[in-house]
Amino acid sequence: MTKIVARPRSEAIEKSWGNLDWTSVFAALIYPAIGVIGMIGAIVLGLALEGLSFHWWYVPLAMAVGAVTLVICNFGIGVLHRIWQHRSGELKWPAQMLTALNCVIAMQGRFKDWINYHSQHHRLSDKPGDPHNPHESKVWAWFGWIIFRDPNDLQRPLAMWLRDMPGVKWVDHHYNWLSLVVHLVIPALIYLAVFLSGGSLLLTFLLHAAAVTARGVQFHATTLGVNVFGHLKTPAWLDWTLALLTGGEAIHDHHHEHPQSALHLPRKGLINRVVDYNGTLLLLFEKLKWASDLRIAPQFAVQPAITRQ
Repeated sequence: MTKIVARPRSEAIEKSWGNLDWTSVFAALIYPAIGVIGMIGAIVLGLALEGLSFHWWYVPLAMAVGAVTLVICNFGIGVLHRIWQHRSGELKWPAQMLTALNCVIAMQGRFKDWINYHSQHHRLSDKPGDPHNPHESKVWAWFGWIIFRDPNDLQRPLAMWLRDMPGVKWVDHHYNWLSLVVHLVIPALIYLAVFLSGGSLLLTFLLHAAAVTARGVQFHATTLGVNVFGHLKTPAWLDWTLALLTGGEAIHDHHHEHPQSALHLPRKGLINRVVDYNGTLLLLFEKLKWASDLRIAPQFAVQPAITRQ
């Protein structure tokens, strides 16, 4: 009997202008570029034009806004990945809606597509058929699989375990409209409010550009850190840098052995909880009774004290 070997996805999916998923192209490439250009443009114009008031504290404030945006995006992706993808626990409705909003801010697309792609990845990790196998092509695993889509992948329904969550289903169904509200309507209203109140439109634009840029940084840190470097041998400094930029998602060496773990680093230890801040959020949700039944890999759980005889 002839053995049928799956064709690598990086070769099987057509890569042409007609096959580009322009929504994904915008989220992954165009929007982050707009953010970087906007930040540079705001600083240059503020320094070059006498009519615009530019103060030195605008820059650290923009960096702070970017950092907060990056963390918010990670809070969405981290909880989506650990709870809704790998079912490492249960979320009550406040945590569900907060996670859904954070995922819209992070521009992660519909939950049904996110979860179906990641399920394929775990079934066929680093083998032909893996949606983002870095051993086929690092660029493909980074963002190629996001911008070139197989229509069959997008026809798969929402995961069974999410269908009894009305809020999640509603967000998924209205994802495009919610994205327009979050990324276009709300910023436009903020600009209008600042203009009418006589505030600084330059500062507002700089902060907006910083948030857009940070979301792009987080987006690519995740796809690079998890899909590419997470499956390759890399130096420790890179692992920890990517972990900070992804809320612990890029700490990947244990993940395929313990995919249901709500934590990616040990429960105890300040550095662990700072780096793995997606897991720390889940522990906070547990304290607030917004999450329950969290599963933690044995090596990350609190070890019982040794009793002396």
